[in-house]
Amino acid sequence: MSLISRYIFREALGSFLVATAVLLTVFMANQFADILGDAAANRLPRDMVVGIFGLTLLNYLTLLSPIGLLLGVMLALARLNRDSEMAALSACGVGTAKLLIPVGMVVIPLAALVAWLALFMTPDASREIEQIRFEADASMDLGLLEAGKFITPDSGRTVLYAQEVDGEELRDVFLQRDREGRVVVIVAERGERIRDDDTGQLTLVFHDGRRYEGTPGQSDFSIAEFEEHGIPIRSDTEQEFVESVDIKPTAELFESDDPVARAELQWRLSAPLSLLILGALAVPLSRSSPREGRYARVGIAFLIYLTYANTLSIARVWVERDEVPEWLGLWWVHAALALVVLLLLVRDAGAFARLRSGRTAAEASA
Repeated sequence: MSLISRYIFREALGSFLVATAVLLTVFMANQFADILGDAAANRLPRDMVVGIFGLTLLNYLTLLSPIGLLLGVMLALARLNRDSEMAALSACGVGTAKLLIPVGMVVIPLAALVAWLALFMTPDASREIEQIRFEADASMDLGLLEAGKFITPDSGRTVLYAQEVDGEELRDVFLQRDREGRVVVIVAERGERIRDDDTGQLTLVFHDGRRYEGTPGQSDFSIAEFEEHGIPIRSDTEQEFVESVDIKPTAELFESDDPVARAELQWRLSAPLSLLILGALAVPLSRSSPREGRYARVGIAFLIYLTYANTLSIARVWVERDEVPEWLGLWWVHAALALVVLLLLVRDAGAFARLRSGRTAAEASA
């Protein structure tokens, strides 16, 4: 690699890392707040917060790498334009074609990495997140119950409170449960959890308490005192974990004839392909005069990326609905942008100017 290529490679790689880090920080800050909120509401195990955050980070890294690459390469080359270094390089014979070499050395390994993430790591990470959320919702662990705090172990259908918690034993227990429009309220001095190892049925057994049952707003309610009373919360077999198409393994998508699965497969393959196209687009899009400044065309880059991403999303919906043939799928969107990139590269190489000059000379000689 020549000295100039190494210089441009370092500039492009550094700008890409900074741009992607900024985007990840912005998006992950909001996600981290949501994860902490779910953990505080006992919808997620608290010891899994860091793990879920890391798995979510993988998903966003795959999603944000294309726009991070476009902005990073653009800003790196735009700085060279602003400082008149690009003019000096052009005078030394470094044109658009030679700029693509160091840029390609950033884009191609990154595209391979994103392909690995999109096809293998991201679906596995999404599946693990969904399993953690499913298991947290499908089971009730009294270890999550803190003294003096309300929890909703089954998505709000049941509300449980205990003044004191000592392992499996509860003191001064309150439970409210919705049963098809009727509300059951139990107040007891003691409570304990019992799980059937064979069926997985979870039962809360209350001792020395009172049960209220009725319909809110109506007077037909009943009150009963008891020494021991059991309430089944839910069975582990009541729900079955169903994999959505976006967390299925890529190999399974290849074997499926379902339009939704084929659309998901093309969507995953679009991640590395978009990196190659956007990386090449950044080279002609970064060209500007010194007076325009480094950030002059960032708005144009965002507009192009949003149009590209939204069109891909629309094309994906068409594939899912089987409204376009599979061979056309999402590929026409990539082909359209690739054609625009090719025309811009040819223009920057001066092919159009030479063609016009040749036509003018031919007309003059005629």
